[in-house]
Amino acid sequence: MIDTEGIMKIGLDLANWKKIPLDSAVHIKGKNIKKVLLTIDVTVAELMLAKSIQCDAVIGHHPLGTAALNFHKVFDRHIDYMIEHKVPIGIAKSAVKKLKDKTELRSHSSIYNDIVSAAKILKMPLVNIHQPCDEYMRKVILDKINSGKIKYVSDIVTSIEELPEFRNADTKVKVRYGSTKNEAGQWSLVIAAGTNGGFPIAKAYFEHGVTTVIYLHIDYNDLTRMYEEKLKGNLIVLGHLAGDSIGLNALANKLEDKNIEVVKIGVIPNMK
Repeated sequence: MIDTEGIMKIGLDLANWKKIPLDSAVHIKGKNIKKVLLTIDVTVAELMLAKSIQCDAVIGHHPLGTAALNFHKVFDRHIDYMIEHKVPIGIAKSAVKKLKDKTELRSHSSIYNDIVSAAKILKMPLVNIHQPCDEYMRKVILDKINSGKIKYVSDIVTSIEELPEFRNADTKVKVRYGSTKNEAGQWSLVIAAGTNGGFPIAKAYFEHGVTTVIYLHIDYNDLTRMYEEKLKGNLIVLGHLAGDSIGLNALANKLEDKNIEVVKIGVIPNMK
């Protein structure tokens, strides 16, 4: 048996982190947990389902409650990534500020406490673990790309598609901008910084020596702006659910090692 703080620690251990990032939280504490429901997004429906099948806690991935309000505060990791790729710090901070302002404005208008309130009424312990699972996913993908020879954009695509979650997904890895036939050049895996960097961050990379940017997902308007401004580079989009499933499968495995029964909802299996 385990408590909610122990569940969070297992999540942090996936990334070798000690501190809980601001996009993750123990929302409703619980003890003596033997069975959990694990899902990407938590709604009242998942809470009710967990109650009906006698789960002791619900673990979500995406931010909830105050973690959703604080979501934009983890985006500064984009700055670290860009600096590693020789993007000037002033340009990096400016690009990230646009992303943070957009997300903070949206979250400020959100109904942020409904799921947590429902969990309280149902007396259902509730945790969400976002960035630590994404960091684990980033390392898995990074190791996979680095394990082979990369010359063309297609080499990156082929490499990532060999990972079980991507191979089993109905969505496929897509080159949304540029071409699989182009040389990959210098590439950057832009994952585990909260969300994708959108147009401003992709532009900053392309204008400072990075030829290929790898996102988990991208908004239509951001992609349209890339075409309108005719940026020079390649953008690979991996697929949101497939990527998130890597971290959640790893979390489930660790919980099962502790003899916790895990019921997964919507997570793509990692069977070979």
